[in-house]
Amino acid sequence: MKSLVCSVLVAAAALTSSCSKAPADTANVQNLNRDFINAWNSRDSGKITGMIADDITFVQGNAHWKGKDEVGQKWVSATIPTIANLKTSVSSSNTDDNSAYEAGTFSVDVQPAGPGQPAGFGEGNYIFLWKKAADNTWKLSYAQLEDLPVQRRN
Repeated sequence: MKSLVCSVLVAAAALTSSCSKAPADTANVQNLNRDFINAWNSRDSGKITGMIADDITFVQGNAHWKGKDEVGQKWVSATIPTIANLKTSVSSSNTDDNSAYEAGTFSVDVQPAGPGQPAGFGEGNYIFLWKKAADNTWKLSYAQLEDLPVQRRN
């Protein structure tokens, strides 16, 4: 799994470093990710699914989902009620005129599984790859999360 992330990062860096001048319509990947995180923390699943590409790929552990409908159901809708306070810390990012990526670490508060159950804390690594769509909007086209086991919050 780590070799896949490294391969994606190396490929993204190679693509973006070949551009000598950033065009005027290059994405601000920090703004894209901030908008995504704000939508997630606001539990705005409509806004989140509006930000993802029709052909998105999502990878987390053994889960590998493709397409807006599947990712929307199995990641966004299934997960959004269970976590809060998503935060990221950026390790690497870059953009060109058609793609942008950001990678780093994330943390979340995990909601109790039921009444009387403990809350938790989750953390791990992430990579988001954004691509410019035909209508010149930026869409999340690849998301990968490598998370550690959830820890019980004291």
